[in-house]
Amino acid sequence: MDKKEFIARRVAKELKDGDVVNLGIGLPTMVANHVPEGINVYFQSENGFIGLGPAPEEGNEDPYIVNAGAQCVTILPGGAFFDSSTSFGIIRGGHVDITVLGALQVDEKGNLANWMIPGKMVPGMGGAMDLVTGAKKVIVAMEHTVKGNHKILKECNLPLTAAGEVNLIITEMGVIEVTDKGLVLKEINPEYTIEEVQAATEAELIIDENLKKMEI
Repeated sequence: MDKKEFIARRVAKELKDGDVVNLGIGLPTMVANHVPEGINVYFQSENGFIGLGPAPEEGNEDPYIVNAGAQCVTILPGGAFFDSSTSFGIIRGGHVDITVLGALQVDEKGNLANWMIPGKMVPGMGGAMDLVTGAKKVIVAMEHTVKGNHKILKECNLPLTAAGEVNLIITEMGVIEVTDKGLVLKEINPEYTIEEVQAATEAELIIDENLKKMEI
């Protein structure tokens, strides 16, 4: 199975019935395709709607209905459109239960860097800063390393999106919880050993005494 799909499937298991959920661009958008049966969630997009549906069929895209990543989307019955001030009122008012974002770096204190690499052109931070400080739970969904380099660090060295806001990190290697004591490996992909996960992680991992196998 593709790494990204594996991660998205595991993230979807964190969704609970009735949750208001915001998905970042890229890998996080795949989570919407794996919502568990019997679970109804309300996907919100910071550009002004709630009630995101499945991706439109090819040829039936509406160019006027796009998410924050400019991808064509559909709206479910009961969905609503609103202006940016209302959208960010929902986010900043603490009404988003879960936000799922990608990351360039995360560290052992729950700091997140996901919006720029100095010297490279970027479109801007978007709604990420508001989302990670306003959502009740922040999940980082990403591949564990990039070109063999660590992404889970002792301390981020890129410009931060937010400090101390990440709750959970889900990669193809495992599920890591951010705690006051550090990063706790709660679940491990049985295709990897604990030693391999630690080698791919700069920060020191605390191994949960009830470490479980990742299930999707």
